[in-house]
Amino acid sequence: MLVIVCPGQGSQTPGFMNPWLELPGVTERLGWLSAVAGVDLVTHGSTSDADTIKDTAIAQPLIVASGLVALLSLFAHPADGFRLVGAGAGHSVGEITAASAGGVLSAEQAMVFVRERGRSMAEASAATPTGMSAVIGGEEADVLAAIDRHGLTPANVNGAGQIVAAGTMEQLAALAAEPPARARVIPLKVAGAFHTGHMERAVSVLQGYAVAMSTHDARVPLVSNRDGAVVHDGREVLRRLVSQVSSPVRWDRCMETFADLGVTGLIEIPPAGTLTGLAKRALPGVELLALKTPDDLEAAHRMVREHGTEREATDPSWRLVVSPAKGIISLDPAVPGDPIATGATIASVSTLRDSYAVIAPHGGQVLEWLVEDGDPVAPGQPVLRLYPSEV
Repeated sequence: MLVIVCPGQGSQTPGFMNPWLELPGVTERLGWLSAVAGVDLVTHGSTSDADTIKDTAIAQPLIVASGLVALLSLFAHPADGFRLVGAGAGHSVGEITAASAGGVLSAEQAMVFVRERGRSMAEASAATPTGMSAVIGGEEADVLAAIDRHGLTPANVNGAGQIVAAGTMEQLAALAAEPPARARVIPLKVAGAFHTGHMERAVSVLQGYAVAMSTHDARVPLVSNRDGAVVHDGREVLRRLVSQVSSPVRWDRCMETFADLGVTGLIEIPPAGTLTGLAKRALPGVELLALKTPDDLEAAHRMVREHGTEREATDPSWRLVVSPAKGIISLDPAVPGDPIATGATIASVSTLRDSYAVIAPHGGQVLEWLVEDGDPVAPGQPVLRLYPSEV
């Protein structure tokens, strides 16, 4: 099973788009996305220096746009990806790339959203000097205790022995001066304390835009940063894109879900390298590829052939409710023909650690339960088929 992952801020390096701009049509596509975002992405992806592309308002549109144009080189038509990719996910701003690639948002919607995300997060960052530092190694409990002791937030729990702390520059300096046992503290090239309460101002801005945005249900199972749950409903994907700006990224949970889904191959799209590095320790035995330049496309196409699996298209007259996680499902006593209201909890999935509510994102008549009470279920597995109606 093939997973496509999309990196977040801090993955960009000067000139990383130069090899891609040599491919036919890439400059023109990036130019169009530049026009939508109001940022010269061709220049920033080719000749701008590290300090320039560190700017949040530049970095975020650049990362999303570069991923989208690279995917067009991996899949000639989006429908090919929809059929063959088992799951998709993005780290932080990369979730916008994944949402667009998965059919929830158009490329233009994604660029407008990331433009406003980058701008509002930059404004929030300017209010107080803040930043982020990776804490590598150490015992997780010791690392979390040290982060808490210094008043910081564990903004990214990345697995593979890496947790990212975020807060004021003074707090980060204190952590670096007194690191957890057997751990290193490495400052990151980002301009603010992302995924913390320092970003609440940006959340308010994005909530206003999200109200007016249309969405489609995901054509590929999307694994959420919030908790590693598989999300199918387009509105829920968008809600999570808004709230994750001030909420921790649980990439460790995402990789656990990849394993639960049975991943055998993972491709990271540009600017690639960070997420495949994390996966080396967390997903042993999985073939990994960082798609850094067009020279890697031959290997990527081979991986699509070898790891991609055909999935049946969903009948558009039906709506599917899917399991958010791996576990044991307990069903609500609704029976075929019963009306279900939008937002109703229809079941729960229990894992060894948590319990997840299974919520109907659409109202309608129950056509068919696809599982039985007490069945084991996988992340993204359809559990109920609905005929949509206003309920």
